[in-house]
Amino acid sequence: MIRREFITLLGGAAAAWPLAARAQQAIPIIGVLSGRTNRYPPFQKGVAETGYEHGRNVYLEFHSVDGRYDQLPTTARELVSRQVTVIAAMGIEAAQAAKEATKSIPIVFVFGVDPLAFGFVPNLNRPGGNITGMSLYTVELQEKRIDLLHELIVNGAPIGMIVNPNQTDTSAQVKIAETAAHAKGHLLVVLKASTANEIDSVFASLSENRVAGILVGGDNFLYSRRDQMIELAARYSVPMMLSFRDDAAAGGLVSYGTNLDEVYRQAGVYAGRILKGDKPGELPIQQPTRFDLVINLKTAKALGLEIPPTLLARADEVIE
Repeated sequence: MIRREFITLLGGAAAAWPLAARAQQAIPIIGVLSGRTNRYPPFQKGVAETGYEHGRNVYLEFHSVDGRYDQLPTTARELVSRQVTVIAAMGIEAAQAAKEATKSIPIVFVFGVDPLAFGFVPNLNRPGGNITGMSLYTVELQEKRIDLLHELIVNGAPIGMIVNPNQTDTSAQVKIAETAAHAKGHLLVVLKASTANEIDSVFASLSENRVAGILVGGDNFLYSRRDQMIELAARYSVPMMLSFRDDAAAGGLVSYGTNLDEVYRQAGVYAGRILKGDKPGELPIQQPTRFDLVINLKTAKALGLEIPPTLLARADEVIE
């Protein structure tokens, strides 16, 4: 059974319209396919910027499998059978499911892997076919995040990396992180978690593994459990490196990455442009050009951790 969510307007009356009514009005539908529940407000904003208003000239539907990634192919096929106008695929698993389900319905993806290496497109500037989107450099940035975490912990101490074993690009992330950790003299301890209970267990095992710092892998499920991990990092007094500015603003110690809201907004703009007639194969794959280092000094103080002045000087933002 697919979990389907419709964006509501002014109390949600328009969202209750049956599909038959939509068909009669020939209003396009953007199906947002995701491994986790999220209405992606920045994506909605991007769509609106192109002149499309939900309930008036477009419908936005959100389809989540709540972390059950194995259900994504079935969900993608249902979207195709219903002939939605555009599929917005949030995450590598959702994008793969959509890619396998259709070669004709336009797909706009947001994920962290190299779309060339994973066979999504043959060319970044002119991807061709029915696929375009946004790549976050999640895999490649793990090296830089390890380097930054190295400056916060004891030399030679093990670094733990929390990953979702069900995530498609987990092995690629781990490989880069292991190489970077080894270069800095650290053992990388891979900590697998795909449920909330497993995240609890991972943190409970930190002492046993002598882990002095944590890197959180890029994954939709782990991102959805951010608050849980921030609370556990505080409880176990362990420095934790995260991916996005919002992570640090929510209480995480350090984040390094691109502006995730802006990426989703751009994906929404692409979806709107496709509705206007642009061909996805002619829309270049967008990749971030700016990566921000954000440090939360309040969290550092709670951990009893002194941030090196050299690291503070390089921060794009310091939260006090």
